[in-house]
Amino acid sequence: MNIMSSSRSRGSWCGLWPGSFNMETELTIRGKSFGGIFGSSAKPRSLRVQSSDEDVEDLVPSNISGKPSGTVLPYVGVACLGAMLFGYHLGVVNGSLEYLAKDLGITQNTVIQGWIVSALLAGATVGSFTGGALADKFGRTRTFQLDAIPLAIGGFLCATAQSVQTMIIGRLLAGIGIGITSAVVPLYISEISPTEIRGALGSVNQLFICIGILAALLAGLPLVGNPIWWRTMFGITVVPSVLLALGMTISPESPRWLFQQGKISEAEKAVKTLYGKERVALVMHDLTAASEGSSEPEAGWFDLFSSRYRKVVSVGATLFLLQQLAGINAVVYYSTSVFRSAGIASDVAASALVGASNVFGTIVASSLMDKKGRKRLLITSFSGMAASMLLLFVSFTWKVLAPYSGTLAVLGTVLYVLSFSLGAGPVPALLLPEIFASRIRAKAISLSLGTHWISNFVIGLYFLSVVNKFGISIVYLGFSIVCLLTVVYIARNVVETKGRSLEEIERALSPAT
Repeated sequence: MNIMSSSRSRGSWCGLWPGSFNMETELTIRGKSFGGIFGSSAKPRSLRVQSSDEDVEDLVPSNISGKPSGTVLPYVGVACLGAMLFGYHLGVVNGSLEYLAKDLGITQNTVIQGWIVSALLAGATVGSFTGGALADKFGRTRTFQLDAIPLAIGGFLCATAQSVQTMIIGRLLAGIGIGITSAVVPLYISEISPTEIRGALGSVNQLFICIGILAALLAGLPLVGNPIWWRTMFGITVVPSVLLALGMTISPESPRWLFQQGKISEAEKAVKTLYGKERVALVMHDLTAASEGSSEPEAGWFDLFSSRYRKVVSVGATLFLLQQLAGINAVVYYSTSVFRSAGIASDVAASALVGASNVFGTIVASSLMDKKGRKRLLITSFSGMAASMLLLFVSFTWKVLAPYSGTLAVLGTVLYVLSFSLGAGPVPALLLPEIFASRIRAKAISLSLGTHWISNFVIGLYFLSVVNKFGISIVYLGFSIVCLLTVVYIARNVVETKGRSLEEIERALSPAT
């Protein structure tokens, strides 16, 4: 997922079709376009999908003139409060752990400190698996409101904790909250965003995660002069949690979810709010066309592993697994010591440089997502990460470069973070809701993110043992190899999705039944 936290927390932070799946579908849309707000600017043409390494071609054009009267941005902003809380809860323990450990009397007990850190990841794993089911049952906006409960209570318990048990329970609840958030935020944004800017808006999710992490690092600055400030750091999370719940009371529900529930009039009202009344007919036509010939209910968990869906679901989960195995935790974990070797003694300065690099790269990615495409950014990102890891390996092992090792290590770290934020960070969460069929979308996202959190937890648990056994330079080399293998995997299995509506992508990637 993203640059998740720090040296203490060790937390980290998909159009896709497996190459072995031979599919050949030809769809031809005749007559008038129904792309509406979801369509592309291409001329009408037939769609032919032959294999996973070929792009999905446009199904439907969009030739709508005039400025739409609806607006999406305020509601994306409300949803991104959840993304910001996601990042903040991941990063808040970075600066505060030392001080809360003193306050709770566990300074010498690193095991208990580890549980305080890991409780968030354990809760996030649970939350990520339940988020999809909640979103399917209650809708996207109501799930956000429900999610605000563990986020607010968790933050409050952490801020007021007088015992280790209360602190761990608070962290566990906050983890459940951010796990649900990690599944629902990209789902909601993808389902309400116009096709032509869906990539940019989808990457805003990652941007706000980065902003949340950076905010948590900056929030720790007063700790030196005020040791009990850590309680305020946790307590302030209650405010955006409440704002998230309130904001979702005035935010429109996903038109796609409403349509699937048979709430046609409510779907039309949501479309009018988001895109303007002049586009209601076109968007509803697109939704209707996507559902023609299929009256299937929403999928159960076991449906994800059926022959119909298991390949595309496996690719989504594999991308998140490879994202974690590519070494983002290692770079963040050792960034402070790397910067110290280069003469940057301030932990805050080191963390701020990493955080700022992440935010900058994500901003650049958001501007390129709908121009260069998801697949190209992924390949560029993992290639840059591989080169950066190789540079870190060389800086630690080549004696001839010893006089420049500190500078090279800092350069490798910053380049790695920039490369990560250009694709490996924002793209997987954006692609998941794009490639999964509507009836499996919420649960498939939950499964993929569950894979992310479990791998995050396991890597954090065993990472130091591996470093102690093999040395950090060998571990960096291993991460470089993983990044190169990931490039090959992406080239063979990821389908470009930019410029296509979710309905177009679903029709293209759905095998005939």
